[in-house]
Amino acid sequence: MRRIINILTKNWLLILIIIFGFFLRIYRFPEYVQFLADQGRDAIIIKRIITLEHLPAIGPSTSIGQVYLGPFYYYFIAPWLLIFNFEPIGLGFGVLFFSTLFLLINYFIIKELFNKNIALISTLLISFSYVLIEFSRFSWNPNLLPLFTLLTVYFFIKSLKTNQWFYYLLAGCFLSFSIQLHYLSLFIIPIIGLIYLINFKLKNLKNYLLVIFGFLFFSLPLLIFDLRHNFLNSKNFFKLITNSGQQKTNYLNNFLETFNYLNQYLFNFKINSILVLIILFLLIINFIFIIKKKDHIKLFLSFFFFLLFFFSFYSGPKHPHYFSNLYPIYIIIISYYLEYLTRFKLEKFLVFIFLVSFIFLNFQKYSFLFYKGNNQIEHAKKVADFISKKITTKKFNFAVQPDGWQEDSYLYFLELKNLKPLDRKKVEIGDEMFVVCGQLCDLYNTNSWNIKMFGEFKIKNKWIIDNVEIYKLIHK
Repeated sequence: MRRIINILTKNWLLILIIIFGFFLRIYRFPEYVQFLADQGRDAIIIKRIITLEHLPAIGPSTSIGQVYLGPFYYYFIAPWLLIFNFEPIGLGFGVLFFSTLFLLINYFIIKELFNKNIALISTLLISFSYVLIEFSRFSWNPNLLPLFTLLTVYFFIKSLKTNQWFYYLLAGCFLSFSIQLHYLSLFIIPIIGLIYLINFKLKNLKNYLLVIFGFLFFSLPLLIFDLRHNFLNSKNFFKLITNSGQQKTNYLNNFLETFNYLNQYLFNFKINSILVLIILFLLIINFIFIIKKKDHIKLFLSFFFFLLFFFSFYSGPKHPHYFSNLYPIYIIIISYYLEYLTRFKLEKFLVFIFLVSFIFLNFQKYSFLFYKGNNQIEHAKKVADFISKKITTKKFNFAVQPDGWQEDSYLYFLELKNLKPLDRKKVEIGDEMFVVCGQLCDLYNTNSWNIKMFGEFKIKNKWIIDNVEIYKLIHK
Protein backbone atom coordinates (compact mmCIF):
# COMPACT_ATOMS: atom_id res chain seq x y z
CA MET A 1 0.00 0.00 0.00
CA ARG A 2 2.88 2.35 0.83
CA ARG A 3 4.44 1.63 -2.54
CA ILE A 4 1.18 2.45 -4.32
CA ILE A 5 0.77 5.68 -2.34
CA ASN A 6 4.39 6.58 -3.12
CA ILE A 7 3.87 6.02 -6.85
CA LEU A 8 0.64 8.07 -6.79
CA THR A 9 2.33 10.87 -4.86
CA LYS A 10 5.27 11.07 -7.25
CA ASN A 11 3.07 10.99 -10.35
CA TRP A 12 0.01 12.93 -9.19
CA LEU A 13 0.25 15.47 -12.01
CA LEU A 14 0.45 12.79 -14.71
CA ILE A 15 -2.50 10.94 -13.15
CA LEU A 16 -4.52 14.16 -13.05
CA ILE A 17 -3.74 14.90 -16.72
CA ILE A 18 -4.69 11.34 -17.76
CA ILE A 19 -7.97 11.56 -15.81
CA PHE A 20 -8.89 14.82 -17.52
CA GLY A 21 -7.83 13.43 -20.91
CA PHE A 22 -9.91 10.29 -20.41
CA PHE A 23 -12.92 12.27 -19.18
CA LEU A 24 -12.85 14.52 -22.27
CA ARG A 25 -12.80 11.45 -24.47
CA ILE A 26 -15.52 9.39 -22.79
CA TYR A 27 -17.98 12.00 -21.52
CA ARG A 28 -21.38 11.44 -23.21
CA PHE A 29 -19.60 9.15 -25.65
CA PRO A 30 -22.62 7.05 -26.79
CA GLU A 31 -24.63 10.19 -27.41
CA TYR A 32 -21.95 11.83 -29.54
CA VAL A 33 -20.22 8.93 -31.28
CA GLN A 34 -20.26 9.35 -35.04
CA PHE A 35 -21.93 6.63 -37.12
CA LEU A 36 -22.31 7.80 -40.71
CA ALA A 37 -21.44 6.31 -44.10
CA ASP A 38 -17.77 5.46 -43.41
CA GLN A 39 -18.50 3.97 -40.00
CA GLY A 40 -21.42 1.94 -41.37
CA ARG A 41 -19.28 0.62 -44.22
CA ASP A 42 -16.49 -0.35 -41.82
CA ALA A 43 -18.94 -2.02 -39.44
CA ILE A 44 -20.35 -4.16 -42.29
CA ILE A 45 -16.87 -5.20 -43.44
CA ILE A 46 -15.66 -5.95 -39.91
CA LYS A 47 -18.83 -7.89 -39.09
CA ARG A 48 -18.18 -10.08 -42.16
CA ILE A 49 -14.57 -10.59 -41.06
CA ILE A 50 -15.71 -11.81 -37.64
CA THR A 51 -18.30 -14.15 -39.15
CA LEU A 52 -15.73 -15.28 -41.77
CA GLU A 53 -18.04 -14.25 -44.61
CA HIS A 54 -15.31 -12.19 -46.27
CA LEU A 55 -11.66 -11.48 -45.45
CA PRO A 56 -10.70 -8.33 -47.37
CA ALA A 57 -7.20 -7.87 -48.81
CA ILE A 58 -7.56 -4.09 -49.22
CA GLY A 59 -8.96 -1.35 -47.04
CA PRO A 60 -11.18 1.64 -47.83
CA SER A 61 -10.46 4.00 -50.71
CA THR A 62 -9.86 7.68 -50.20
CA SER A 63 -12.74 10.09 -50.74
CA ILE A 64 -10.81 11.67 -53.61
CA GLY A 65 -8.38 10.07 -56.03
CA GLN A 66 -9.45 6.44 -55.46
CA VAL A 67 -6.34 5.48 -53.49
CA TYR A 68 -6.87 2.23 -51.58
CA LEU A 69 -5.48 1.74 -48.12
CA GLY A 70 -4.43 -1.59 -46.65
CA PRO A 71 -6.84 -3.67 -44.53
CA PHE A 72 -4.90 -3.30 -41.24
CA TYR A 73 -7.48 -1.13 -39.50
CA TYR A 74 -10.31 -3.60 -40.14
CA TYR A 75 -8.48 -6.51 -38.54
CA PHE A 76 -6.94 -4.45 -35.74
CA ILE A 77 -10.24 -2.97 -34.51
CA ALA A 78 -12.41 -6.04 -35.25
CA PRO A 79 -12.17 -7.62 -31.73
CA TRP A 80 -14.00 -4.60 -30.30
CA LEU A 81 -17.09 -5.28 -32.41
CA LEU A 82 -17.08 -8.87 -31.15
CA ILE A 83 -16.57 -7.79 -27.51
CA PHE A 84 -19.63 -5.52 -27.79
CA ASN A 85 -21.71 -8.27 -29.41
CA PHE A 86 -21.83 -6.53 -32.83
CA GLU A 87 -23.03 -3.23 -31.40
CA PRO A 88 -21.16 -0.68 -33.56
CA ILE A 89 -20.40 1.51 -30.56
CA GLY A 90 -17.78 -1.13 -29.76
CA LEU A 91 -15.64 0.11 -32.66
CA GLY A 92 -15.82 3.61 -31.21
CA PHE A 93 -14.80 2.32 -27.78
CA GLY A 94 -11.84 0.57 -29.40
CA VAL A 95 -10.58 3.86 -30.82
CA LEU A 96 -11.28 5.59 -27.49
CA PHE A 97 -9.25 2.94 -25.65
CA PHE A 98 -6.19 3.28 -27.90
CA SER A 99 -6.47 7.07 -27.94
CA THR A 100 -6.41 7.10 -24.14
CA LEU A 101 -3.54 4.60 -24.15
CA PHE A 102 -1.78 7.06 -26.47
CA LEU A 103 -1.55 9.51 -23.55
CA LEU A 104 0.38 7.02 -21.42
CA ILE A 105 2.53 5.75 -24.30
CA ASN A 106 3.45 9.32 -25.22
CA TYR A 107 4.45 10.06 -21.63
CA PHE A 108 6.72 7.04 -21.25
CA ILE A 109 8.30 7.41 -24.71
CA ILE A 110 9.05 11.12 -24.29
CA LYS A 111 10.26 10.61 -20.72
CA GLU A 112 12.70 8.00 -22.02
CA LEU A 113 13.89 10.03 -25.02
CA PHE A 114 13.99 13.42 -23.26
CA ASN A 115 12.86 13.97 -19.65
CA LYS A 116 9.85 13.89 -17.35
CA ASN A 117 8.91 17.57 -17.77
CA ILE A 118 8.79 17.41 -21.57
CA ALA A 119 6.76 14.21 -21.25
CA LEU A 120 4.26 15.92 -18.92
CA ILE A 121 3.87 19.00 -21.13
CA SER A 122 3.36 16.97 -24.30
CA THR A 123 0.87 14.66 -22.55
CA LEU A 124 -1.06 17.69 -21.30
CA LEU A 125 -1.22 19.19 -24.81
CA ILE A 126 -2.42 15.89 -26.27
CA SER A 127 -4.97 15.43 -23.47
CA PHE A 128 -6.63 18.82 -24.03
CA SER A 129 -6.19 19.14 -27.81
CA TYR A 130 -9.67 19.39 -29.31
CA VAL A 131 -8.67 17.88 -32.64
CA LEU A 132 -7.12 14.82 -30.94
CA ILE A 133 -10.10 14.51 -28.59
CA GLU A 134 -12.41 14.59 -31.62
CA PHE A 135 -10.38 11.83 -33.31
CA SER A 136 -10.75 9.65 -30.21
CA ARG A 137 -14.55 9.84 -30.06
CA PHE A 138 -15.49 7.74 -33.09
CA SER A 139 -14.22 4.90 -35.23
CA TRP A 140 -12.25 5.83 -38.37
CA ASN A 141 -8.92 4.61 -39.68
CA PRO A 142 -7.05 8.00 -39.56
CA ASN A 143 -8.02 8.47 -35.91
CA LEU A 144 -5.35 6.04 -34.69
CA LEU A 145 -2.61 7.58 -36.81
CA PRO A 146 -1.16 9.93 -34.13
CA LEU A 147 -0.45 6.91 -31.92
CA PHE A 148 1.02 4.78 -34.72
CA THR A 149 3.12 7.65 -36.06
CA LEU A 150 4.65 8.18 -32.62
CA LEU A 151 5.39 4.46 -32.28
CA THR A 152 6.92 4.35 -35.78
CA VAL A 153 9.24 7.26 -34.96
CA TYR A 154 10.08 5.76 -31.55
CA PHE A 155 11.04 2.34 -32.91
CA PHE A 156 13.03 4.04 -35.66
CA ILE A 157 14.99 6.12 -33.10
CA LYS A 158 15.51 3.05 -30.88
CA SER A 159 16.86 1.09 -33.85
CA LEU A 160 19.47 3.81 -34.47
CA LYS A 161 20.30 4.14 -30.78
CA THR A 162 20.53 0.46 -29.76
CA ASN A 163 21.17 -1.27 -33.09
CA GLN A 164 18.99 -4.17 -31.87
CA TRP A 165 17.33 -6.17 -34.63
CA PHE A 166 13.80 -6.21 -33.20
CA TYR A 167 13.60 -2.40 -33.20
CA TYR A 168 14.40 -2.39 -36.91
CA LEU A 169 11.71 -4.98 -37.48
CA LEU A 170 9.16 -3.03 -35.42
CA ALA A 171 10.01 0.20 -37.26
CA GLY A 172 9.17 -1.50 -40.57
CA CYS A 173 5.97 -3.06 -39.21
CA PHE A 174 4.63 0.16 -37.71
CA LEU A 175 5.53 2.11 -40.83
CA SER A 176 3.30 -0.30 -42.76
CA PHE A 177 0.49 0.08 -40.18
CA SER A 178 0.70 3.87 -40.37
CA ILE A 179 0.49 3.90 -44.16
CA GLN A 180 -2.53 1.61 -44.01
CA LEU A 181 -4.24 4.07 -41.66
CA HIS A 182 -3.72 6.99 -44.06
CA TYR A 183 -1.88 7.26 -47.37
CA LEU A 184 -0.14 10.54 -46.36
CA SER A 185 2.03 8.39 -44.09
CA LEU A 186 3.93 7.46 -47.25
CA PHE A 187 5.79 10.72 -46.69
CA ILE A 188 7.50 9.10 -43.70
CA ILE A 189 9.39 6.74 -46.02
CA PRO A 190 11.82 9.30 -47.53
CA ILE A 191 13.02 10.61 -44.16
CA ILE A 192 13.44 7.12 -42.67
CA GLY A 193 15.25 5.97 -45.81
CA LEU A 194 17.52 9.03 -45.86
CA ILE A 195 18.56 8.78 -42.20
CA TYR A 196 19.20 5.03 -42.50
CA LEU A 197 21.32 5.79 -45.58
CA ILE A 198 23.33 8.46 -43.73
CA ASN A 199 23.96 5.99 -40.88
CA PHE A 200 24.52 3.02 -43.20
CA LYS A 201 27.03 0.39 -42.13
CA LEU A 202 27.55 -2.78 -44.08
CA LYS A 203 27.61 -4.89 -40.90
CA ASN A 204 24.03 -3.71 -40.19
CA LEU A 205 22.72 -4.81 -43.58
CA LYS A 206 20.67 -7.59 -41.98
CA ASN A 207 18.90 -5.06 -39.76
CA TYR A 208 18.06 -2.79 -42.70
CA LEU A 209 16.62 -5.80 -44.49
CA LEU A 210 14.46 -6.48 -41.42
CA VAL A 211 12.93 -3.00 -41.78
CA ILE A 212 12.05 -3.80 -45.38
CA PHE A 213 10.77 -7.25 -44.45
CA GLY A 214 8.52 -5.91 -41.67
CA PHE A 215 7.13 -3.27 -43.99
CA LEU A 216 6.57 -5.61 -46.96
CA PHE A 217 5.10 -8.45 -44.88
CA PHE A 218 2.23 -6.37 -43.51
CA SER A 219 1.83 -4.42 -46.77
CA LEU A 220 1.74 -7.57 -48.91
CA PRO A 221 -2.02 -7.61 -49.65
CA LEU A 222 -1.93 -4.01 -50.86
CA LEU A 223 1.26 -4.58 -52.87
CA ILE A 224 -0.28 -7.61 -54.59
CA PHE A 225 -3.37 -5.54 -55.36
CA ASP A 226 -1.18 -2.82 -56.93
CA LEU A 227 0.80 -5.33 -59.00
CA ARG A 228 -2.37 -7.02 -60.25
CA HIS A 229 -3.90 -3.68 -61.23
CA ASN A 230 -0.95 -2.15 -63.09
CA PHE A 231 0.14 0.00 -60.12
CA LEU A 232 -3.27 1.67 -59.98
CA ASN A 233 -2.81 2.70 -56.35
CA SER A 234 0.64 4.24 -56.82
CA LYS A 235 -0.41 6.11 -59.96
CA ASN A 236 -3.56 7.49 -58.32
CA PHE A 237 -1.61 8.59 -55.25
CA PHE A 238 0.97 10.57 -57.19
CA LYS A 239 -1.72 11.97 -59.47
CA LEU A 240 -3.65 13.10 -56.41
CA ILE A 241 -0.62 14.84 -54.91
CA THR A 242 0.65 16.51 -58.08
CA ASN A 243 -2.65 17.43 -59.72
CA SER A 244 -4.72 18.52 -56.73
CA GLY A 245 -5.68 22.14 -56.99
CA GLN A 246 -3.63 22.88 -60.10
CA GLN A 247 -4.32 26.61 -59.82
CA LYS A 248 -1.79 26.69 -56.97
CA THR A 249 1.77 26.31 -58.24
CA ASN A 250 3.69 28.36 -55.66
CA TYR A 251 5.13 25.66 -53.41
CA LEU A 252 6.56 28.17 -50.94
CA ASN A 253 3.06 29.55 -50.37
CA ASN A 254 1.75 26.00 -50.07
CA PHE A 255 4.42 25.23 -47.48
CA LEU A 256 3.53 28.27 -45.38
CA GLU A 257 -0.19 27.62 -45.81
CA THR A 258 0.24 24.00 -44.68
CA PHE A 259 2.09 25.09 -41.54
CA ASN A 260 -0.60 27.72 -40.94
CA TYR A 261 -3.36 25.10 -41.10
CA LEU A 262 -1.45 22.84 -38.71
CA ASN A 263 -1.30 25.61 -36.12
CA GLN A 264 -4.91 26.58 -36.71
CA TYR A 265 -6.18 23.04 -36.10
CA LEU A 266 -3.93 22.38 -33.13
CA PHE A 267 -4.49 25.66 -31.30
CA ASN A 268 -8.08 26.15 -32.46
CA PHE A 269 -7.09 29.71 -33.30
CA LYS A 270 -6.21 31.50 -36.53
CA ILE A 271 -2.68 32.71 -35.86
CA ASN A 272 -1.34 35.78 -37.62
CA SER A 273 0.57 34.72 -40.74
CA ILE A 274 3.57 36.86 -39.76
CA LEU A 275 3.79 35.10 -36.40
CA VAL A 276 3.52 31.72 -38.14
CA LEU A 277 6.38 32.74 -40.43
CA ILE A 278 8.51 33.78 -37.44
CA ILE A 279 7.83 30.47 -35.64
CA LEU A 280 8.77 28.49 -38.73
CA PHE A 281 11.92 30.56 -39.25
CA LEU A 282 13.02 30.02 -35.64
CA LEU A 283 12.45 26.26 -35.93
CA ILE A 284 14.54 26.11 -39.10
CA ILE A 285 17.37 28.18 -37.58
CA ASN A 286 17.36 26.05 -34.44
CA PHE A 287 17.39 22.88 -36.52
CA ILE A 288 20.46 24.10 -38.42
CA PHE A 289 22.30 24.80 -35.15
CA ILE A 290 21.55 21.44 -33.51
CA ILE A 291 21.88 19.22 -36.58
CA LYS A 292 25.32 17.98 -35.48
CA LYS A 293 24.38 17.54 -31.83
CA LYS A 294 23.39 14.22 -30.29
CA ASP A 295 19.86 15.22 -29.34
CA HIS A 296 16.69 13.34 -30.27
CA ILE A 297 14.91 16.61 -31.02
CA LYS A 298 16.83 16.90 -34.30
CA LEU A 299 15.22 13.63 -35.44
CA PHE A 300 11.75 14.90 -34.54
CA LEU A 301 12.51 18.15 -36.37
CA SER A 302 13.70 16.12 -39.37
CA PHE A 303 10.44 14.19 -39.47
CA PHE A 304 8.50 17.41 -38.97
CA PHE A 305 10.11 19.33 -41.83
CA PHE A 306 10.07 16.39 -44.24
CA LEU A 307 6.38 15.68 -43.61
CA LEU A 308 5.51 19.36 -43.86
CA PHE A 309 7.51 19.74 -47.07
CA PHE A 310 6.02 16.72 -48.85
CA PHE A 311 2.50 17.46 -47.63
CA SER A 312 2.85 20.93 -49.16
CA PHE A 313 2.82 19.34 -52.60
CA TYR A 314 -0.79 18.43 -51.95
CA SER A 315 -2.60 21.69 -52.66
CA GLY A 316 -6.15 20.43 -52.32
CA PRO A 317 -8.38 20.95 -49.25
CA LYS A 318 -6.43 20.36 -46.04
CA HIS A 319 -8.78 18.68 -43.59
CA PRO A 320 -7.82 18.23 -39.90
CA HIS A 321 -7.21 14.48 -40.18
CA TYR A 322 -4.65 15.06 -42.96
CA PHE A 323 -2.28 16.36 -40.26
CA SER A 324 -2.55 13.26 -38.06
CA ASN A 325 1.12 12.41 -38.69
CA LEU A 326 2.23 15.89 -37.74
CA TYR A 327 0.23 16.49 -34.55
CA PRO A 328 2.24 14.26 -32.17
CA ILE A 329 5.60 15.30 -33.66
CA TYR A 330 4.77 19.01 -33.55
CA ILE A 331 3.46 18.74 -29.98
CA ILE A 332 6.69 17.07 -28.87
CA ILE A 333 8.74 19.83 -30.53
CA ILE A 334 6.63 22.52 -28.85
CA SER A 335 6.95 20.76 -25.49
CA TYR A 336 10.73 20.51 -25.88
CA TYR A 337 11.12 24.28 -26.25
CA LEU A 338 8.53 25.06 -23.58
CA GLU A 339 10.41 22.89 -21.11
CA TYR A 340 13.62 24.73 -21.96
CA LEU A 341 11.92 28.06 -21.15
CA THR A 342 10.78 26.77 -17.74
CA ARG A 343 14.42 26.84 -16.64
CA PHE A 344 14.21 30.63 -16.43
CA LYS A 345 12.16 32.53 -13.87
CA LEU A 346 10.22 34.95 -16.10
CA GLU A 347 9.84 32.52 -18.98
CA LYS A 348 8.37 29.91 -16.62
CA PHE A 349 5.38 32.21 -16.08
CA LEU A 350 5.01 32.69 -19.85
CA VAL A 351 4.94 28.91 -20.33
CA PHE A 352 2.17 28.70 -17.74
CA ILE A 353 0.20 31.38 -19.64
CA PHE A 354 0.76 29.48 -22.89
CA LEU A 355 -0.57 26.20 -21.47
CA VAL A 356 -3.61 27.88 -19.88
CA SER A 357 -4.33 29.69 -23.18
CA PHE A 358 -4.00 26.42 -25.09
CA ILE A 359 -6.56 24.73 -22.83
CA PHE A 360 -8.89 27.73 -23.00
CA LEU A 361 -8.80 27.94 -26.82
CA ASN A 362 -9.51 24.23 -27.18
CA PHE A 363 -12.13 24.25 -24.42
CA GLN A 364 -14.35 26.45 -26.61
CA LYS A 365 -14.81 23.54 -29.04
CA TYR A 366 -15.87 20.97 -26.42
CA SER A 367 -19.49 20.94 -27.60
CA PHE A 368 -20.10 17.59 -25.89
CA LEU A 369 -19.86 19.35 -22.52
CA PHE A 370 -22.74 21.71 -23.24
CA TYR A 371 -25.04 20.52 -26.02
CA LYS A 372 -27.18 17.50 -26.71
CA GLY A 373 -25.73 14.85 -29.00
CA ASN A 374 -27.43 13.48 -32.11
CA ASN A 375 -27.36 9.78 -31.14
CA GLN A 376 -26.43 8.64 -34.64
CA ILE A 377 -26.20 4.95 -33.73
CA GLU A 378 -29.62 4.94 -32.10
CA HIS A 379 -31.04 6.83 -35.07
CA ALA A 380 -29.67 4.33 -37.61
CA LYS A 381 -30.89 1.41 -35.51
CA LYS A 382 -34.38 2.90 -35.08
CA VAL A 383 -34.80 3.57 -38.82
CA ALA A 384 -33.43 0.15 -39.79
CA ASP A 385 -35.71 -1.61 -37.27
CA PHE A 386 -38.72 0.17 -38.73
CA ILE A 387 -37.79 -0.66 -42.33
CA SER A 388 -37.12 -4.30 -41.46
CA LYS A 389 -40.78 -4.69 -40.45
CA LYS A 390 -41.94 -3.31 -43.79
CA ILE A 391 -39.78 -5.54 -46.01
CA THR A 392 -41.94 -8.26 -47.57
CA THR A 393 -39.39 -9.93 -49.88
CA LYS A 394 -35.73 -10.83 -49.92
CA LYS A 395 -35.45 -9.16 -53.32
CA PHE A 396 -35.46 -5.51 -52.37
CA ASN A 397 -33.41 -2.43 -53.18
CA PHE A 398 -32.27 0.32 -50.87
CA ALA A 399 -31.13 3.90 -51.39
CA VAL A 400 -30.78 7.18 -49.56
CA GLN A 401 -31.17 10.79 -50.57
CA PRO A 402 -28.90 12.61 -51.00
CA ASP A 403 -26.76 9.85 -52.57
CA GLY A 404 -24.19 8.36 -50.21
CA TRP A 405 -25.50 10.35 -47.24
CA GLN A 406 -25.35 7.66 -44.53
CA GLU A 407 -26.63 4.61 -46.35
CA ASP A 408 -24.27 2.07 -44.81
CA SER A 409 -25.21 2.99 -41.24
CA TYR A 410 -28.77 1.76 -41.96
CA LEU A 411 -27.55 -1.21 -43.99
CA TYR A 412 -25.43 -2.43 -41.08
CA PHE A 413 -28.43 -2.89 -38.80
CA LEU A 414 -30.45 -4.44 -41.63
CA GLU A 415 -27.62 -6.91 -42.23
CA LEU A 416 -27.66 -7.91 -38.55
CA LYS A 417 -31.23 -9.04 -39.26
CA ASN A 418 -30.08 -10.98 -42.35
CA LEU A 419 -31.69 -8.41 -44.63
CA LYS A 420 -29.28 -7.54 -47.43
CA PRO A 421 -30.47 -5.39 -50.34
CA LEU A 422 -29.70 -6.44 -53.89
CA ASP A 423 -26.42 -5.16 -55.36
CA ARG A 424 -27.17 -2.12 -57.50
CA LYS A 425 -23.59 -2.16 -58.85
CA LYS A 426 -24.64 -5.36 -60.63
CA VAL A 427 -27.95 -3.70 -61.57
CA GLU A 428 -29.91 -6.27 -59.56
CA ILE A 429 -33.51 -5.03 -59.41
CA GLY A 430 -35.91 -6.30 -56.78
CA ASP A 431 -39.66 -6.22 -56.22
CA GLU A 432 -39.62 -3.22 -53.89
CA MET A 433 -37.32 -0.37 -52.96
CA PHE A 434 -36.89 1.59 -49.75
CA VAL A 435 -35.58 5.15 -49.87
CA VAL A 436 -34.54 7.12 -46.78
CA CYS A 437 -34.54 10.89 -47.28
CA GLY A 438 -32.49 13.06 -44.96
CA GLN A 439 -33.98 16.14 -46.58
CA LEU A 440 -37.01 16.95 -48.69
CA CYS A 441 -36.79 14.96 -51.90
CA ASP A 442 -38.87 14.59 -55.06
CA LEU A 443 -38.41 10.95 -56.07
CA TYR A 444 -40.33 11.27 -59.34
CA ASN A 445 -37.97 14.02 -60.54
CA THR A 446 -34.72 12.83 -58.99
CA ASN A 447 -31.48 12.64 -60.96
CA SER A 448 -30.18 9.85 -58.74
CA TRP A 449 -29.25 6.74 -60.71
CA ASN A 450 -29.52 4.78 -57.46
CA ILE A 451 -33.28 5.29 -57.64
CA LYS A 452 -33.75 5.49 -61.43
CA MET A 453 -32.22 2.05 -61.89
CA PHE A 454 -35.28 0.59 -60.14
CA GLY A 455 -37.32 1.48 -63.21
CA GLU A 456 -40.81 2.97 -63.33
CA PHE A 457 -42.34 2.98 -59.89
CA LYS A 458 -45.08 4.30 -57.72
CA ILE A 459 -44.89 5.27 -54.05
CA LYS A 460 -46.79 2.68 -52.07
CA ASN A 461 -46.12 4.08 -48.58
CA LYS A 462 -44.44 7.00 -46.88
CA TRP A 463 -43.51 7.35 -43.22
CA ILE A 464 -41.63 9.88 -41.08
CA ILE A 465 -39.39 8.23 -38.51
CA ASP A 466 -36.91 10.06 -36.32
CA ASN A 467 -36.94 13.15 -38.55
CA VAL A 468 -36.33 11.30 -41.83
CA GLU A 469 -38.77 10.36 -44.56
CA ILE A 470 -38.97 6.71 -45.58
CA TYR A 471 -40.53 5.73 -48.90
CA LYS A 472 -41.54 2.28 -50.09
CA LEU A 473 -41.54 2.00 -53.90
CA ILE A 474 -43.01 -0.76 -56.03
CA HIS A 475 -43.05 -1.28 -59.79
CA LYS A 476 -45.96 0.11 -61.77
